[in-house]
Amino acid sequence: MSICYYSASQLVRTDISIMLIQHRLPKFLIFIAALTALAACTDSADQASVADDSDITMDTLVSAGWLREHLDDPDLVVIDATVLIESDESGNLLSVNGRANYEAGHIPTAGFADLLGDLSDADSPLQFAMPSPEQFAAAMGALGVGDGSRVVVYDASGSSWAARVWWMLRWIGFDQAALLDGGLAAWTAQGEPLSTEPSTRPARKLTVNVRPELIADQDDVRSSIEDESINLIDALPAAHYRGEWTMYDQPGHIPGASNVPVPSLFDDAGHFRSHDELAALFESDRDTRTITYCGGGIAASSDAFVMTRLGFTDVAVYAASLQEWAADPDNPMDVVLEFDESED
Repeated sequence: MSICYYSASQLVRTDISIMLIQHRLPKFLIFIAALTALAACTDSADQASVADDSDITMDTLVSAGWLREHLDDPDLVVIDATVLIESDESGNLLSVNGRANYEAGHIPTAGFADLLGDLSDADSPLQFAMPSPEQFAAAMGALGVGDGSRVVVYDASGSSWAARVWWMLRWIGFDQAALLDGGLAAWTAQGEPLSTEPSTRPARKLTVNVRPELIADQDDVRSSIEDESINLIDALPAAHYRGEWTMYDQPGHIPGASNVPVPSLFDDAGHFRSHDELAALFESDRDTRTITYCGGGIAASSDAFVMTRLGFTDVAVYAASLQEWAADPDNPMDVVLEFDESED
């Protein structure tokens, strides 16, 4: 499968749809595979919108140069949140925790956060189901994250996995966290070294002060359909939003939702676009209640991350997303019967 991150809409129409027919791939994993293509198209250009090397304080988005300068800060904890998409012997795509990738080479001092393990609810039938706040805080504490820490999260597959961890940290009341712009590829592209040594940070206590409003559930979304004061944003590709094809039990999008596909957040190099470009994608009032969703709350976390940086004050992620919503035949879905192909 030959894909480039910036051509996600074309990928939706071609390679992925072919795989869906030929191999009957797990629905949620197909879109995640498209996100993984980001890493293959990344270069080393740092954006002006991220913290420069000279910054003393940490922004919520930092460059590889900033991280190089601050890597030895005693309060800075680096976390690798990679999830990989791999094929089994039958050609089916499977989501696999990125521990093997981490062990093969990671940013020095980084610990590994397992979104398929202790950062998810193992008893849920849904992938990437939210754990309890206490379970998540304990997992972060085991990585050395404490109340006085600063955290930089990255992944090797396009930043959405890292954004999910960033959002979960905010959910339990921790705000001193940032994403590495461009992820692991940005680090290696500027010649920075990798390490195979595991993190040796001592476990720390991370206090839980849950912000329940940051995670939406199915009832919240149902209520939003009839409430014009709440915005819904679908972070999946435009063709999927329109219902031309689907990865879930029903095609289309949740009624009333607008579409800000996660690939639109990034430039050709895999870095987040400039502030002005991103602001143009999210034009609603900054104080409006907004719920983002996708398939399993991964891409939706990237939209929520960007909105928070833009100054939106009331954003939630529907963590279960279409895995849960579309599986219930009583939940409505809309399709777009007529559309402008130039939107792709």
